[in-house]
Amino acid sequence: MDTRSLLVTGAAGFVGARFVERCNALKIPVISVDSPPYFTERAEHKGVGFGDIVDREALIARLEKAPPPLRGIVHLGACTDTTEYDVEYLNRVNVEYSKSLWRFANKQRVPFVYASSAATYGEAEEGFVDDESAMKDLVPLNPYGDSKLEFDLWALTEEKAGRTPPSWSGFKFFNVYGFGERHKAKMASVIVAAFDQILDKGRVRLFKSHRDGIADGHQSRDFVYVKDVVDVLFFALEKPLARGIYNLGTGEARTFEALALATFSALKKAPEIVYFDTPLELRERYQYFTQADMTKLRRAGYTKPFTSLEQGVHDYVQLLLAARAR
Repeated sequence: MDTRSLLVTGAAGFVGARFVERCNALKIPVISVDSPPYFTERAEHKGVGFGDIVDREALIARLEKAPPPLRGIVHLGACTDTTEYDVEYLNRVNVEYSKSLWRFANKQRVPFVYASSAATYGEAEEGFVDDESAMKDLVPLNPYGDSKLEFDLWALTEEKAGRTPPSWSGFKFFNVYGFGERHKAKMASVIVAAFDQILDKGRVRLFKSHRDGIADGHQSRDFVYVKDVVDVLFFALEKPLARGIYNLGTGEARTFEALALATFSALKKAPEIVYFDTPLELRERYQYFTQADMTKLRRAGYTKPFTSLEQGVHDYVQLLLAARAR
């Protein structure tokens, strides 16, 4: 029996906590890295066994001093706020921290799986295709996307220089939703806001469209359920995926209107949607369409179907209702 731990950064975050929850179910020991107060402050994570908790600020020094036996590193910790414009902060947290973990994984010969982002694509005029040769030409719409792309490109450069972990894979997360994201506040999925608004006001507010040819509420995203994301991360570790950067969505864009209607349906409420102007400061950087090309991951052997938006929202809403009742 393998008694080595998985080191999970961002373990008290949204995807991280769900990943650790799966580790608990599989009886895989974990080293959970994040800001220590997050593990107790976030009620959504109650009942998750986080194992050995390490302050993210102390992690690198601890690894250098006494490297633990690891079965892998799952690096999910990052600043994910797309409205963060402190480039120095993003460079430190999203880029340099990731480089340190990559170097450790290379030195200790530990598999490395990390979260990139669909924000790296920007307007994606050529489509959302995870072609590594074209990634240098991507133009993200915000500094957060810049920081994630910078690490992707650095990883590819390190690979060319022969400095890589024994296996490594990065995943461009599209719009992940599911239980455990409420602490993200304004960066949580629209489902959280829709759930609250329906129960409190009986209606949902969505952005108007400010682009010709796209109706209000028909801005589209590739919404992927967090359980599917966790499935893919485990696939990458267990196969293992030898190397590469992959899209992680469903391959199907759905409208915000469809998302709102699915939330009304899950709550068994009659739909009422109100549209309001997208704030001026967001309009120039607002994406109207995202859809992951999933060909590459499918070719790599991942065959499991992705959860439909309707089923995922239904499951999620039941968890939100249970949490609200506690």
